[in-house]
Amino acid sequence: MQFPESWLREFCNPPLSTEQLAETLTMAGLEVEELKPVAPPFSKIVVGEIKEAVQHPNADRLRVCQVDAGQGGALLNIVCGAPNARVGIRVPVALVGAELPPGDDGKPFLIKTGKLRGVESQGMLCSARELKLSEDHGGLLELAADAPIGEDIRKHLALDDTLFTLKLTPNLAHCLSVYGVARELAAITGAPLKTLDFPAVPAQHAQKLAVKISAPDLCGRFSGRIVRGVDPKAKTPQWMVDRLARCGQRSVTALVDISNYVMFELGRPSHIFDLDKIHGGLDVRWGQPGEQLKLLNGNTVTVDEKVGVIADDREVESLAGIMGGDATAVSDDTQNIYAEAAFWFPKAIAGRSRRFNFSTDAGHRFERGVDPGQTVEHLERITQLIIDICGGEAGPMDDVVAHLPKAEPVNLRVARAAKVIGMPLTQAQCADALTRLGLPLTQGDGVITVQPPSYRFDLTIEEDLIEEVVRLMGYNQLPTTPPLAPITAKIRAEAERSPFAVRRALASLGYQETINFSFVEARWEHELAGNPDPIKLLNPIASQMSVMRSSLLGSLLQVLKFNLDRRAERVRVFELGRVFLRDATAQNTDTTVAGFHQPMRVAGVAYGRNDGLQWGRKDAAVDFFDVKGDIEALLAPRKPSFEVGEHPAMHPGRSARVLLDGRGIGFVGELHPKWRQGYEFAQAPVLFELELDAVLQRAVPVFKTVSKHQAVERDIAVIVAERVSHAQLMAAIHTAPTQGLLRAATLFDVYRPKPAKAGEANTSSWLAADEKSLAVRLTLNSEEATLTEAEIESSVQAVLAQLARDVGARLRA
Repeated sequence: MQFPESWLREFCNPPLSTEQLAETLTMAGLEVEELKPVAPPFSKIVVGEIKEAVQHPNADRLRVCQVDAGQGGALLNIVCGAPNARVGIRVPVALVGAELPPGDDGKPFLIKTGKLRGVESQGMLCSARELKLSEDHGGLLELAADAPIGEDIRKHLALDDTLFTLKLTPNLAHCLSVYGVARELAAITGAPLKTLDFPAVPAQHAQKLAVKISAPDLCGRFSGRIVRGVDPKAKTPQWMVDRLARCGQRSVTALVDISNYVMFELGRPSHIFDLDKIHGGLDVRWGQPGEQLKLLNGNTVTVDEKVGVIADDREVESLAGIMGGDATAVSDDTQNIYAEAAFWFPKAIAGRSRRFNFSTDAGHRFERGVDPGQTVEHLERITQLIIDICGGEAGPMDDVVAHLPKAEPVNLRVARAAKVIGMPLTQAQCADALTRLGLPLTQGDGVITVQPPSYRFDLTIEEDLIEEVVRLMGYNQLPTTPPLAPITAKIRAEAERSPFAVRRALASLGYQETINFSFVEARWEHELAGNPDPIKLLNPIASQMSVMRSSLLGSLLQVLKFNLDRRAERVRVFELGRVFLRDATAQNTDTTVAGFHQPMRVAGVAYGRNDGLQWGRKDAAVDFFDVKGDIEALLAPRKPSFEVGEHPAMHPGRSARVLLDGRGIGFVGELHPKWRQGYEFAQAPVLFELELDAVLQRAVPVFKTVSKHQAVERDIAVIVAERVSHAQLMAAIHTAPTQGLLRAATLFDVYRPKPAKAGEANTSSWLAADEKSLAVRLTLNSEEATLTEAEIESSVQAVLAQLARDVGARLRA
């Protein structure tokens, strides 16, 4: 909520500076989110009157004005190009030496004597935009006809003021008005609060409008009166226009402005109907399915039995507590009006405007609670303003009461308050705080009973009163008390690393972390994750975020698409987050929910070049083996294995299942061609997704002596069938009976014959069409002695024999 400081100080004016006032409100729970001056700094700008305006001799769009700026009777010669520069109006005049607000370049604008098309100009006539008061640049800022000539414009327009923006919690509905904030300020500081008086406006005719409340659970009270013979074209007083503008509300018409003004002043939303457009009487009821209403904002909405309406004998005329209808809106032809001030139950208004995708100040207040006890008094205030500004004759007040909320007394135990607040308290201190808030109370032995006033919807339980006591005493008065609970640090096992270490490892591999929503498109779950029954949200924040994710890949592909659309050439991103799976065995604990398994996973996407821009080698696109190497580096020193696997998001022939100690922990592979085509990727991104728990595990380092004897390397080349995988080859080698001499085996060459051209013979007659040649380097060593040729040959032959048995390999001739 926004309002000017000067308006607040009219009701309560404590001896505090602006900054102290903001700090006081914030520390009492009314957070001041922003302080902003009404106008930027400028100087030497005064009220002036144009005495003469003639055409510039050398320019069609310029006029030469003689301006009285209160400079001892001498008129200033000022050249002006504004279309409304004319004799008799009073406008802001920037004198020579004046400093205007900074422009777009941030530099102040200094006014000097100069010539415009050969005519001397001794100053400048200003628009509201040039003074940074508004964006209106259609002409000069016209001031009131009685504005004192020569008076500083800052004083005349009260520009030395500050705009307060409060960020209020939902329970502070009684502070959604300037007077409500002043009431709190008076209680906090002890400064006197201006007492409001609402004298009854005498009735000058007996006409009433029949009103019926058919839904007492919607509307508890409906007050209204007829005012005849108003002038809808009356001009809103400038003081009211200025205050509304400083509350963030533009001026519309006098009748609408009056309604808005009282809402900001007293927190009372109201509505003014064109009486002559109402057919018969008014019925306050719930809507009927299919009924339609064109609103003041131009939207046409369809209501149902869960939305409150005000209807006449023919049709719906207004959305209850939210917005009026266009059919009965006041216009320039309005002569007779019906002004209403009602009490709507908060539960009957809450959430209704959001169903129609808009919100209003009235709905914001009514769904939090508006005082039902002063509808008549506030309507008297509205009526008096209407008569003062628009004229007219008021009729009798009509107050229909159906059902008002009854506030139950609330007890405050002083001992309980002291325990909750955490500091010693006396009954006198508690009673003083509650009395300053204007709460009626009675006292007993250690117990204070409060009867909440009609404007305090938030006082229902003992904790509410405890909060009021501590607010009035001051949160800064609370003692600093260390917690008494024992705190034991949770030591991570040595065989486990932290998620931060995983993030750091991936960052060192060139990946950048992203954080995405846990709710995603249902299509992603069905097609990308292969999840036919995702967990649906009861109240999604958007239609495209309707289910909980069971995979991180969909979010990462969206991030990739977002970056590529902005011409990123090389993208490597990862996410470490939670996924959500159905699991009937899951039980309720402090970290789990029954029926749902919520494991953590780590996933990544690589796209573009496999290396950054450099000169040492030719550019190559990232492929499966680049990301496979990243996974091996991430899991090191543990060594994963890879086997052919299928994943709904990955290419069926270019993806693999990641195994660790024989257990599957995830997948890696290229994006499926249909998804690549759907996202319009120029090349196939490579993805991986792993279980975080498995990634966090690491082998504890074990001491092992370094051999004193030199290792021996032997290369062998074997011919195997095309179907034999690298994993099968290595498994056979490491199971060979080498008497513990084999230290490592590395595949360093793969040879496949080139397909023979038509009419040519196959040059690789030693290889069949379905065979390939694999070259492996064996590293042999012993802890005891230097290896002999016999031991080396025995180990090599044992490896060859094992390869022949397990994978059908034969030594290449």
